[in-house]
Amino acid sequence: MRYIVDRFEGQFAVCENEKQEMVNIPAGLLPQGVKEGDVLEESDGSYWIMRGETRKTKAEAEKLMNDVFE
Repeated sequence: MRYIVDRFEGQFAVCENEKQEMVNIPAGLLPQGVKEGDVLEESDGSYWIMRGETRKTKAEAEKLMNDVFE
């Protein structure tokens, strides 16, 4: 399952999953250095940052914002 970190609230990362549902994941389960906007992959209870997907997602979001404001 993949998630995008939306924000942190207390000891939880609020993430959007592939079904566009918001879920709370305990921050202690996530890799060190995870931040808002990171794309995470989860398998068997382990999480890791998908750096390439994170860059791709951020670039797509920037393009959308540029298209809206230009």
